[in-house]
Amino acid sequence: MGKSQMMKAGVLAALIAATGSFAAAQTVPVEAGVNAGSAVSLHLHPFLTAEELATLRLVATNDQALSLFVTSRTGHAALAISPQDGFVRDGSPVPSAVALGDLPDAAAARTAALAACDQARKGQMPCVVVLEVAPAQ
Repeated sequence: MGKSQMMKAGVLAALIAATGSFAAAQTVPVEAGVNAGSAVSLHLHPFLTAEELATLRLVATNDQALSLFVTSRTGHAALAISPQDGFVRDGSPVPSAVALGDLPDAAAARTAALAACDQARKGQMPCVVVLEVAPAQ
């Protein structure tokens, strides 16, 4: 193997390693539970502040808080936020934090929430889903 081929192989190996590291970095822990007939999944992204996590956990575990987010227990819902804009600033939700509910399936809820959030965000990074709600099985 010539020097040029070895350099290309090294670059390819570095790209593969970087891609693997990026994929691993995208995996976030999930807290899952059931709240009043709804399955709730909270995605614990590392950029969430303590205040944001506390608010999201309240929605995930409190029936009254969840009912503000999901009006129909038969539909699916998702909450998307911009990693740079955040979820709560100065005690209020930021405009780019978008919660959409009563959708026919989880994919539709995620897609709609992400699209609406991406349109409203100020930060450069794409929005991510932090909370998903589905009918409990």
